[in-house]
Amino acid sequence: MSPAIPADCVPPTPVEELRITSADGTALHAEVHGDPAAPTVLLAHGWTCSIAFWAPVIRQLAGEFRLVAYDQRGHGRSDAPSGRAGYSTRALADDLEAVLTRVVPAGGRALLAGHSMGGMTVMAAGDRAGVASRTAAALLVSTGAADLVAELRVAPDALRSPGLRRFLHQRILKSRLPLGPVTGVSRAVLRYATMGPSAPAGRVEATARIVHACPTPVRAHWAGVLGELDVRDGLAALAAPTAVIVGTDDRLTPPVLAHRIVAGLRDPQGLLLLPGAGHMAPVERPAEVAAEIRRLAVAHLGAPAERSTAA
Repeated sequence: MSPAIPADCVPPTPVEELRITSADGTALHAEVHGDPAAPTVLLAHGWTCSIAFWAPVIRQLAGEFRLVAYDQRGHGRSDAPSGRAGYSTRALADDLEAVLTRVVPAGGRALLAGHSMGGMTVMAAGDRAGVASRTAAALLVSTGAADLVAELRVAPDALRSPGLRRFLHQRILKSRLPLGPVTGVSRAVLRYATMGPSAPAGRVEATARIVHACPTPVRAHWAGVLGELDVRDGLAALAAPTAVIVGTDDRLTPPVLAHRIVAGLRDPQGLLLLPGAGHMAPVERPAEVAAEIRRLAVAHLGAPAERSTAA
């Protein structure tokens, strides 16, 4: 029997759904949650995930903010690119700019929060004037700017050869094997690779269902992009006040990558280490992720003090 999904991991009903066209014509699905009149927080999810991944954080903050989440191209209800050229960090930046321009009027600003590939999206768009003018602050969660394959910690530590570890990590990332239905074995593999050892079974199950829903070709195409990732130029251009979160047990984007991001920021606003957490911090530790969003919003977006902690 599958573990029960925690109530806060069940996606809430949005107050509005949007269809947004990116620069190359790719149609993106976005949802608005919370208070439409409140300050805006834009949420960008990571590789193989979807808007549903943000459900626990949305439920924490819906009483305080207007939360806009969108499905990255090829994920969730957004269209997949028509060709390989549509899989690139430039395309991710185009998508972020398109969504931000649609949901934040000229003269307005939002807080950007990106997890994993979503954080890479924020960094990739760091030199975009259309993004910078609408960004009050940013939060980068469980992410990296470059050298992902070199720093992955999925392969066993007993494999000491850097070349062999890199090869195995590349094969794992680019695998085109379909994930199929969620099983006890697949949950165990996902927990090991992406979550902390003490992550509750229900949260592992919720994450597994989201990840398994990602189409295999989309997963593989984006893996190729991540394997060659380098958004350090965008990171250097990111002028907004920016904070970083990482779990101490993150195998996909370990703390060394977070420290490098902080060192490269123009206006660092702190590094929050989550003891025992893996890569999926917004699902594993939503209260702490939400608290960091709230802290940044109060400091840089003019948001009021906390009114509610759950929706």
